[in-house]
Order: sequence, then structure tokens, then C-alpha cells
Amino acid sequence: MSISQKIFHPWDLDPAAAIALQRELAAKVIRKTAFGPVTTIAGVDASYRDGIARAAVVAFSFPGLDMLDYVIAERPVDYPYVPGLLSFREAPAVLDALEKLPLTPDLLIFDGHGIAHPRRLGIASHVGLLVDKPSIGCAKSRLVGRYEEPGRERGNYTYLHDAGTDGEGNDIIGAVVRTRTGVKPVFVSIGHRISLDAAIDVVLVCGRGYRLPEPTRWADRIAGGQEPGILPTATR
Repeated sequence: MSISQKIFHPWDLDPAAAIALQRELAAKVIRKTAFGPVTTIAGVDASYRDGIARAAVVAFSFPGLDMLDYVIAERPVDYPYVPGLLSFREAPAVLDALEKLPLTPDLLIFDGHGIAHPRRLGIASHVGLLVDKPSIGCAKSRLVGRYEEPGRERGNYTYLHDAGTDGEGNDIIGAVVRTRTGVKPVFVSIGHRISLDAAIDVVLVCGRGYRLPEPTRWADRIAGGQEPGILPTATR
């Protein structure tokens, strides 16, 4: 069974309309854990070449992290590059890939941000909400917010803070997590239907001695063209 889209909206919106939609959708994101036991998890990422978006979804057992399957979807990039609106370029191909995945993972982890976004709707929150699946954002770099450097040991983290979307307050929008001792941290945030504490725990469980969690590490590689070639049932 694949993951199908539950909420639909146009993708060809001008930037002002897209920003307004982001604010509307962000209010629907569930910021607490709302799912049962996790036995499968999928990493999600996309790359771009020659005007084509190539999205990869890679499914793993959890917490064992055995690769179960992967799928790839490609489609032309129709949306211009606008900072803060990258999901309008990437999400259509990601949604195509999720539709192709033969199994239904319990949780999605994205190589990108969730609510750690100026309007609290990065790719992990945007797609997680559209398909109504628990999701986590785990990005390599900060998009917005301020933080103190976490301790150098694996498992240490600090919170990522930002003013509220109204310009006031001091919201916690994510965590800066050291996934490997002495290596740069990653930026973890709620995508949809998960708490921040639970998202941090999942990211740490998904470590295999690398900086990136195993599901997004492989999604990044496969989206970039490095397919493992070891799964006869995988859709290539």
C-alpha cells in the first residue's frame, strides 16, 4: 500500500499566494506525537539536474534499519527558485515517489526542515500534512533561528529558537543535535504528528556512525544517482 495525498492545493501559485498558503497550512500541523508503534521508517530527499527533480523514498525497518525498498520519481521543475518556498519545487516529485512506494512506512524523515522555517512549513511539514503521515525534518544546515552549540559528544543537543511568526515571542522551533561525536550537528524539527523530543530520539536511533540518519543518508545518495542495486523488488 502506497502513501496517497489527502490534502490538495495548486502548485503554480505566485510567491505571495504561496506564502499565504504556507501560513494557512502551518496552522494545521500537529506538533505532538499522534501515532502508534513504529516498525518502518522512510527517508525522503530530492535532487535537481537539467530542470528535472528526482525524488527518492527509501524504506527501512525500525529500529533495525534494514533497507526494505526504495523508489524514485522524476518530473520537470516548474516552480522558480524562491527562498522559503522550496517545497513548491520539490514536493510534487516527492508525492509521486510516495505514491509508488509498495509499502506504507509508519514515519517519514526528510532531508530538510519541518517547522524550523520562517512560516513553520518546511518540506517535512508540508508533505507530512498533505499525506497526513508522521514526519520529521532533519536538515544539514539552519534556515532560520538561533542556538548555542551543543556539546561535542553524540546525543548532546540544544534548542533552536526563533521569534513567533508574528515577530514576537521566543518559540522553540527545533533542536541542534550532535549525531556523531566531534562532527557538525544536524537541525531536527517537527514535521507533522510528532513531538520534538520524539523526533530527536528517532534521529539518534537512526544513526549508523554517520552524521546523517541512515534513511536520509541513503535517500540523498539515491536521489543523487547512487542506487544500491541490491533490492530486486525496488522500483527504479
